[in-house]
This record gives sequence, structure tokens and C-alpha cells, in this order.
Amino acid sequence: MIEDAAKVKKSSAPAGEPLLKVQDLKTHFPVRSGLLQRVTGYVKAVDGVSFEVRKGETLGLVGESGCGKTTVGRTLLRLIPNSGGSVTFNGVDVFHAGGTTLRKLRQQMQIIFQDPAGSLNPRMRIASIVGEPLKVHNIVADKADLRERVETLLERCGMPRQAADRYPHEFSGGQRQRIGIARALALEPKFIVCDEPTSALDVSIQSQILNLLADLRDEFGLSYLFISHDMAVIQHICDRVAVMFKGQIVETGTREQVIEHPQHKYTQALLSAVPEADPRREKSRVVFEDMAM
Repeated sequence: MIEDAAKVKKSSAPAGEPLLKVQDLKTHFPVRSGLLQRVTGYVKAVDGVSFEVRKGETLGLVGESGCGKTTVGRTLLRLIPNSGGSVTFNGVDVFHAGGTTLRKLRQQMQIIFQDPAGSLNPRMRIASIVGEPLKVHNIVADKADLRERVETLLERCGMPRQAADRYPHEFSGGQRQRIGIARALALEPKFIVCDEPTSALDVSIQSQILNLLADLRDEFGLSYLFISHDMAVIQHICDRVAVMFKGQIVETGTREQVIEHPQHKYTQALLSAVPEADPRREKSRVVFEDMAM
């Protein structure tokens, strides 16, 4: 997969004002106990995270399971309520937006979920799944227009047009993820949260999805927040990298800075865990001991 993924084109992220700006983002979940289920504490899933994503850029958010990276993606899209901080998208305050403003934001900010099977309604045909956002936001004029748009989206994501009449269970994991990508593209967004879009797929399919995402980024000028625990994937598709540990970002920089010259011991440990393609080359593991940062 690493060799194939090397074909993924890197975007030349332009300088300028950030499309997305996250400042001191916090998401705390209450811990309840006792007969009355009173709040006795909080789990600080995200605890003061700040970063920026520019137009046409892919920012990789990497860390082990449970570090809070998925919570970051869902909080900035308002799928999970925040406990503090701010998110600004294209100059608009996301957390204080409402009405028409929020509706427009939802068109411009989309998500590709980790589990392609769980994110697609098994009772709906693919035409309804991909076309639902277009209907909700009144983008299409009639059924014929809706059908044509759905089939065009599916075709652009590597699926046959006839797939529109079938159900999710009739497709493989990679095909279901392509359908999820088509749904995310339906409203022509500017920014997409890619929440570990390849982790549930076979290794042989991962590079195909990475190549598709890279091609779509270049074609439509998309910006990605690419969430992953896999440093090898992050290395091949991201322009900049932010390393997350226990709800905080411990290191950030360009892909070359973080991959080739990691400064934090946790980043070094993540990189040392990436499998070596050549079995003849020995690779020393870096052990990271959990301690106060």
C-alpha cells in the first residue's frame, strides 16, 4: 500500500488567510455517578486545541486511538457540542451561527466517516443516500436533475451509474466508501473532514481511496482535515501534520518537518511503529512513556 500511495499527488497549499481557524477548542464529557447520576467530573477529550487549514490544503491530524482526534473533527462541524474555544470558517463564527448562515455552513463543511457500512442507511437505495443532501438543501429542480447529479457523482467517484438503484449491502467496503465520498461531494463543499476514511478498508483498497481523495482535492480545490492513526497514510497525502496526544496537539509542522525531524518523543514513537517495507532493514522502536508534557 505504501508504494502505491506514493503516487498520491501532494497539493501545493497556497499561503494566505486560513479557510478554517480553530482556537483553544475544548470538548469535555461529563462523568456521572451515584443513584442520582450527578456530575462528578469530566473527561477532557479535547483540551485546548488550535490549528488552521488553508484553501486547498490537507492538514493531517494524527494520534493513537482515544487521543481525541475524531472528537475534534465532529466538534468543529457541530456534531458534538463544544465546551470552549472558537471555530471560524471563511470568516464566519461556526459555534454562533444559526438560521440561514448555519444552513450555508453545512453545505460548505462535510464529513467522510470511518465506517462506510455504518454511515449508509441500509434501508435506502444509493440514489436516495447520495441525493438526500441535494433535496434537503433544495439544490435540484426536479427528479430528472436529481438522478443525473447522483449518477454523475457516483461516476466521478469510480462507481457505475447503475449503482444508484442498489442497496449498500450489495457493495464491498471500498465501494461503500466511494459512495460516502460521493455523498460528501454532493453539495460542492469547500472543506471536508476525512475521519480515518481508509482504516476500515483492505490494504489493497486503501491506496485507491487515497488517490481518489487527492484527485478530488486538486480538481475541486478542496481543503481536508485528514484524521488518521497511520503515519504512513499521513505522510503520503498531507501537506502539514498535527500530532495529538491526550486531547492536545503536541507537535505541528510541515510534512517534511514532522516526518523527517520529529521533535516530540510521542511523534518519534509513532513514526518508529510504521512497518518497514524492506525486511532486511532493521528499525529501532522508540518507546514513549506516558508522563506530564
